[in-house]
Amino acid sequence: MQSIKVGELMVPVAEYAAVSEEATLYDAVLALEEAQKKILQEHQKYWSVLVLDKNQRVVGKIGRWDILMAIEPRYKRVKELKETSRFGFSPEFYKSMLEDHGLWRNPLEDLCKKAAAVKVKEIMTTPAEGKYIAADASLNEAIHRVVTGKYQSLLVMRGETIVGVLLLSDIYRYVCDRIKVCRI
Repeated sequence: MQSIKVGELMVPVAEYAAVSEEATLYDAVLALEEAQKKILQEHQKYWSVLVLDKNQRVVGKIGRWDILMAIEPRYKRVKELKETSRFGFSPEFYKSMLEDHGLWRNPLEDLCKKAAAVKVKEIMTTPAEGKYIAADASLNEAIHRVVTGKYQSLLVMRGETIVGVLLLSDIYRYVCDRIKVCRI
């Protein structure tokens, strides 16, 4: 594969959906929707929002899972959730979890109140060490990282600063475009 660098394929932070850590879940949903309208042709839609501190530095990220879990706060109390996600438990087991923990009894009834009350800083995830990659790293390294970590994206760094997001969908599209030009 030709020698392309991560920085050439990333979505710059300035183009990515972002909100302040003091914003609400409602604000984050609106920011994501607005950013998706502005996505350039060369990028696929993305499904997360960057969280910025008061100095406009990226301090976290909110994805679809975070949003869905935020509207049912009792998920924070379910310790088995992470442990069971890797194993193939039966539908009956998951149903009993739902009932035992009182999950999803009325979460959609008060959706507007929840979206306005939940602060982004309460639900954001701080990316793990392996979810960062240097802007000058090779695309080969990035592919290895997303495949072995099963990541949907990587935060792109220049020095100590996050400058962009490398999306799995953009990597996939790039690889497929290279495959299509192959002469077989």
